[in-house]
Amino acid sequence: MPRNVGLTDRRGRLIVAAAALLVALWAGAGSVAGIVLLVVAALMLGTSISGSCPLYLPFRLSTCRRPVRRG
Repeated sequence: MPRNVGLTDRRGRLIVAAAALLVALWAGAGSVAGIVLLVVAALMLGTSISGSCPLYLPFRLSTCRRPVRRG
């Protein structure tokens, strides 16, 4: 998969993953809300580490910086 998640977006996803994990543990990891938040945390962490978001592909979105053209 092509990289389409920029550095700022990746950092934001890491923060969301950490917050979702903490709230999931606070709510109870076995509860419905806890399980949903654990899945959200895993998805955010996975897309942050890989640098690719499958939901961006159909819309041709990218938060990566584009190389500057000279000449």
